[in-house]
Amino acid sequence: MRTAVYPGSFDPVTLGHLDIIGRASLLFSKLIVAVSVNPTKNPLFSPEERVEMLKEVLMPYPNVEVDLFNGLTVHYAIEHKAKAIVRGLRVISDFENEFRMALTNKKLACHLETVFLMTRAEYSFISSTTVKEIASFGGSVRALVPPLVEQRLKEKMREK
Repeated sequence: MRTAVYPGSFDPVTLGHLDIIGRASLLFSKLIVAVSVNPTKNPLFSPEERVEMLKEVLMPYPNVEVDLFNGLTVHYAIEHKAKAIVRGLRVISDFENEFRMALTNKKLACHLETVFLMTRAEYSFISSTTVKEIASFGGSVRALVPPLVEQRLKEKMREK
């Protein structure tokens, strides 16, 4: 079984994320979408909310699991016997940081490969940060996120 881990904060999951997940699910027999808990970030959604949303929107993918993790991605990948870490690239500026991270991960776990997937052009401008900003000002995020996420964003913004 070829297992890969696609780590991220997914705060919230976007259509760009789903594009990467859908294509990675075709490359690996098992894909774990691993929601990271990063104490340096101030997320809009709790880790549990992000996992719940991901599980719901990823139901059509039978070989995709969603999990929550804390710590180094390489440790998580080793623990789950992954062969690869999947990373999405949107624009050229993503590459430098992702390349540096991939080299560091390779140093920590030489048997793990990093697989870069470029998002489709129509999703290349989407980021979770941009989605949250648009939603915070009452803008429509319908073309950027799944309907469930759009609804949850509206609810969150009403709570604020």
